Amino acid sequence: MKITDAFQKAPILATTTKTVANASFDQSAWLNGLKPADKELLDTEITHIHDSWLPHLHKEISKPQFLNLKKFLASREAAGVNIFPPKKDIYSWTSLTPFDKVKVIIIGQDPYHGKNQAHGLAFSVNPPTLPPPSLKNMYKCLKNDYPDFDVPAKSGLLTPWAEQGVLMLNTVLTVEEKKANAHKDKGWEAVTFTALSAAVKHNSGCVILAWGSPAAKIADKMNIDKSKHLVLKAVHPSPLSAHRGFLTCGHFKQANEWLEKRYGPEGIIKWGLEGKTVGSKGTKEATTDTVKEELAKESIKESVETVKEPTEQSSVKPTSAKSTAPPSSQEKLDQLLLSVPDVDDDELDDILPPPKKQKV
Repeated sequence: MKITDAFQKAPILATTTKTVANASFDQSAWLNGLKPADKELLDTEITHIHDSWLPHLHKEISKPQFLNLKKFLASREAAGVNIFPPKKDIYSWTSLTPFDKVKVIIIGQDPYHGKNQAHGLAFSVNPPTLPPPSLKNMYKCLKNDYPDFDVPAKSGLLTPWAEQGVLMLNTVLTVEEKKANAHKDKGWEAVTFTALSAAVKHNSGCVILAWGSPAAKIADKMNIDKSKHLVLKAVHPSPLSAHRGFLTCGHFKQANEWLEKRYGPEGIIKWGLEGKTVGSKGTKEATTDTVKEELAKESIKESVETVKEPTEQSSVKPTSAKSTAPPSSQEKLDQLLLSVPDVDDDELDDILPPPKKQKV
């Protein structure tokens, strides 16, 4: 595959997953079986979950746990709390990436909690919002994989990826304004885990990108058949951890190489954004150096010296003296994931000191 092939206009999606028979799910019967009060609580789900996903989610969203979540959300809304994303966008991932079109899964955490940011896709933001720190690092990783990738300077909208089959799903689907993780452990996790598990179970082969220890733990819990699917793990793209291996992990290119082998050239993801096809020229080595230089300038807590890729000794905890065999590559990665703090963009403000005031 040529480098520029990954940035051409995407063709009409070829179905890469098994066609899931929906004959066993009778939507009318399900709706008629709901109590009037429950049907009112589930209005957003009934209206906005795509028909291709509803057969796999209707049981979970009918459970008391989820109905209690909806009551909680209604009470917070009644109290005047701003909840993001807007109701119409909470399930945008189901319509932008129909169930039988999933090729790549990116596991996210919590929606952005600022106005006009979250719109239902993990890591993606509505225009004119600028790309958040983690997304900037994703762009750098892409630039390292594909030197011709044209980095969007002002756009963080990732709908072109979703429309090609990249499922960008947060494990929690709502948040309160300026309050990161406000809806964590309220009931969303069961629904999103059901969605992820179903997407993998009924898929003939996809790539799962698990960045950070929470995402890695979810991927492990899913018991993914690795003879059918490719699982790629790395530290989170947050500025506090990206320099520990994310920027040069190569996941975007590895995903396309795997998809091309399995489905042919039509199976790859066109990673280009804003309608751009090619970017600046350069070798991969030069791009890698540029990535590290940029990170050295922008890294929030790390000095220039720490930007360099960690050595095996510094990034991996030593094994026990009783161990008879050296740790495998997967064990080393798991140790690294546990040793690096997972901090999403919305949590940075709570950790970092306020910027110093400039002297007048």
